[in-house]
Amino acid sequence: MASPSHEWGEALRATPRHLFVPDTAWTTQHGLTDRNADPDTWWSTVNSDSAIVTQIDDGATELTNESPWRTINHTSSCSAPSMVFDFLGLLAPYPGDRVLEIGAGTGWTAALLSARLGSDKVTTVEVDEQVAKQAAANLERAGYSPTLVVGDGAHGWPENAPYDRVHVTCGAVTIPYAWVEQTRPGGVIALPWMHGALGAGHKATLTVAGEQAIGRFHSECAYMMLRAQRPTHPPIEGEARESTPRVDPRRLSRAGDGLRLALAGMLPGVSLNGADHPGGSHRLALRHLLSESHALAVHSGEGGDAEVTQRGPRDLWSEAEAAYLAWAGWGEPGRGRFGLTVTPNGQHVWLDRPGNLLGQV
Repeated sequence: MASPSHEWGEALRATPRHLFVPDTAWTTQHGLTDRNADPDTWWSTVNSDSAIVTQIDDGATELTNESPWRTINHTSSCSAPSMVFDFLGLLAPYPGDRVLEIGAGTGWTAALLSARLGSDKVTTVEVDEQVAKQAAANLERAGYSPTLVVGDGAHGWPENAPYDRVHVTCGAVTIPYAWVEQTRPGGVIALPWMHGALGAGHKATLTVAGEQAIGRFHSECAYMMLRAQRPTHPPIEGEARESTPRVDPRRLSRAGDGLRLALAGMLPGVSLNGADHPGGSHRLALRHLLSESHALAVHSGEGGDAEVTQRGPRDLWSEAEAAYLAWAGWGEPGRGRFGLTVTPNGQHVWLDRPGNLLGQV
């Protein structure tokens, strides 16, 4: 298991992870593990730096070896320790701080916060009633009693506001303004910002100042989405338009974190995912659900030009290509130069300084 910072080491010793992991759980490393049938593998899983899946399909599908792991939805987990302590480090609560947590999950992070600050300082919100019930049992077994609310975390929990810190354990594309409203001026919101550009998210910390929250992005992350913001995937329809791109799609896929954030700012609401495929080909897909637009760029990997197919009212490939060239013209700035501002009217990505807005996302 990853070692936390000195500040969180004592909290970890007081809240061992095994108290929050069910007897049957799943990881990419070990697959399905059963504490009763194979205790050695179960303990190895608990002590690894792996996210442990504890629920699939919102509880509609049982965790078994026969579960179709490649196609089901992972809907609750105990996050990897390194990720947990990275976020707690970014949250950086002071003694006496009041914390709102969005997504109780197994209850482990609420327990860590309670060990550090006291149970009376922690409010954790969980949308899934069965997950919340198990989290309550885990917390009680560990000796902690934070306020545990069953509800939609997108609304926060105004009854215990204002909070000094908001700790978000699920991904968000659009940051609910309720989180800003319920945070004390100077307070911090730490969250996984899971904008769809290139299929990855970014750790973000925002400081509340007046009616806005403003901050920068940190390292990469991947989290299950806030349930109110789960993406949908309607069928791709419309007449196809074919063309030859100016830019090799592999340039966009492999450009890195700075381009991801530039695209998030300049192409709001557009998801972009690229990957190599068997045989050496590369496929880059763009989609904007609101306009029902789609683009697919394919490079064979054998030289020559790629091919682009676009559908819907927007020419998404042309827009992404232009955004890439603009980013390249700025000197290919990396993630550390980008930030985010959240206001009552929306959220905006900026480059270098808050006044240099790229767009509303």
